[in-house]
Amino acid sequence: MSVVPPKYQIRAQYSESTVTVYQAYDPAIGVPAARDGRFPGGWKRERMTWVKPSFLWMMYRCGWGLKEGQETVLAVEITREGFEWALRHACLSHYVRGFHADQAAWKRELRESPARVQWDPERDLRLGALPHRSLQLGLSGEASRRYADEWIVSVRDVTALAHDVHALVREGRLDEAERMVPEEVPYPVEGGLLGRLGG
Repeated sequence: MSVVPPKYQIRAQYSESTVTVYQAYDPAIGVPAARDGRFPGGWKRERMTWVKPSFLWMMYRCGWGLKEGQETVLAVEITREGFEWALRHACLSHYVRGFHADQAAWKRELRESPARVQWDPERDLRLGALPHRSLQLGLSGEASRRYADEWIVSVRDVTALAHDVHALVREGRLDEAERMVPEEVPYPVEGGLLGRLGG
């Protein structure tokens, strides 16, 4: 019998020094990023960029790499040091009554924070919503620049994997599809950090 994860938990594929997050881009950005291991000149550091440690949530967002402008799915390996810096400097992307002192306090935190956290329903192989949540981490300003220029260790194009898993799901071969999905396990975070991020 499988253990039901807590409602708020960061799950990711990670090593001693890195953690993998996913993004999807137009091939004009995604293909050179995977080729060169860094984002090309057309990638705008001043814009908010969202990274997702969940492969299946990324598949939900990009429609298995079939949505326009999201045809290239990237697995971006970044330093754990950078990932944890972003978490420590993040605030919730939306106001929560009882969690924030008031809306003004939340808006002030939002203006001052270079990273944002959003908890969205995790997805199953058919991309249906699950009861527990998946972390989305938005990076802007200093966080976005650090991500692009300091934290990236490698960039892999996993579009073919997305298409292969999708094909198995469409054929009802869920056990085979499950085996192909990257294994994501609970990510260790320092005491109290998740509570500060609404988890």
